[in-house]
Amino acid sequence: MRDDGMIGFSDADAAALAEAVDTVRKADADIAAAQARRMTALADAERLARRLASHSRANVRVHDMAQRAVASEISAATRLADRTVQRQMSAAAELVDDYPQTHAALAAGRIQLSHARVIVDAGANLPRDRRAAFERSALTVCETETVGRARSRVEILAERHHPTTLTERHAIAREGRRVFTTPLPHGMSEIVSIQPAVIADAIHDRLTRQAQTLIDLRKQAADRANAARRAGDEPDAGDLLLASDTRTTGQIRADLLADMLLTTQPGADPTRDDDGPGTLGAIRAHVQVVVPVGALTGRDAQVGELVGHGPIDAETARVLAGGSCTGWDRILTDAASGQVVAVDRRSVPPALRRTIHARDRHCRFPGCRVPAIRCEIDHVRDWARGGATHLDNLQCLCQRHHSMKQFTAWRVRQLPGGVIEWTSPLGATYIDDPPPPVQFVGFPDDSGSNGSDPPPF
Repeated sequence: MRDDGMIGFSDADAAALAEAVDTVRKADADIAAAQARRMTALADAERLARRLASHSRANVRVHDMAQRAVASEISAATRLADRTVQRQMSAAAELVDDYPQTHAALAAGRIQLSHARVIVDAGANLPRDRRAAFERSALTVCETETVGRARSRVEILAERHHPTTLTERHAIAREGRRVFTTPLPHGMSEIVSIQPAVIADAIHDRLTRQAQTLIDLRKQAADRANAARRAGDEPDAGDLLLASDTRTTGQIRADLLADMLLTTQPGADPTRDDDGPGTLGAIRAHVQVVVPVGALTGRDAQVGELVGHGPIDAETARVLAGGSCTGWDRILTDAASGQVVAVDRRSVPPALRRTIHARDRHCRFPGCRVPAIRCEIDHVRDWARGGATHLDNLQCLCQRHHSMKQFTAWRVRQLPGGVIEWTSPLGATYIDDPPPPVQFVGFPDDSGSNGSDPPPF
């Protein structure tokens, strides 16, 4: 560490790191190629099972028996469960047969197996004649993005290629909303609520904000108690009680959910009194939603995006864009150019902050997908060094990467169009483009010429 506190690298350190990076990159390519060969072998085994069963009228039963026989042979040789191998055979055949370009990209080391899973999972509900055009677009994303960032974009691409709009399918799916419980060992049960994505995300967000507020309050109580001890005074009993709370964020979320469902108020709120709901009860959800102009005006059924999660139907996006919905980020994008058209709530937070959120949508360190509303606004060129508080000198960074920018040898600059260029301690450059608008491609034409178990593969 240098005298100024900055983490730096000596020539020997840089050489060791460069060698590690190169070794990991080559190993990843070798692993991807081996996984592609494994997919080919499993797909061949699946085709063999199909041929063995092809001459029987009782095709479903015979195919299952043939598949079991083949899978058991592989499982015995590899020490895997035969049920696992059977699922992997089906999944491998789907990848190799329906997504050949994805399989080829995996073999070439351009993507990882997790990218292939994202593409196959997102395309699962697409008709087969739509998958080729979807695959081409999805590969363009996966070859340049991390799995975390690629997932929501690929899911939106799949929605754009589906012959039935998400709005229509969402209207049917929301009829299945429900609550159910599943018994668990040791006197526990799991309670599950199936809800529209924006509602579920808002519930989780509000619980998270309340939990974080409670954690902040108990830290403040501990600080006050410690200050009282240092002054020779007796700490306040309420502060001692609050500071003794050792629950994790997840545990607090669960307790708050139970409190509110059973009593309609977050009873664990230490600031609550008889005159009001207290600090926790006043907290409302904050959710970031991107709405294309076409979806807003009702001209078409374009897909919106729940940032950090995935697509939402156009009707839900239009409702959330209405002025009566508080607690939501409403961001409008032009479907043709992708430029931000308008953002709401210009007074708090400031309009410039809203514009940065609209442009970046997530942390701008390559691969990070922490939503913009969870990030800090960073001056690319520090304010203390003359950096202006201006659109072309601001970016969203999560706390982790904001700190890294401040205290390590990573360097960053902003290029025209909101493009962020990072330079590593070894001198390698990484470009992070602003997220594209929700609209990616149009529908292909009818001819299809356009455009606890282990995972299945």
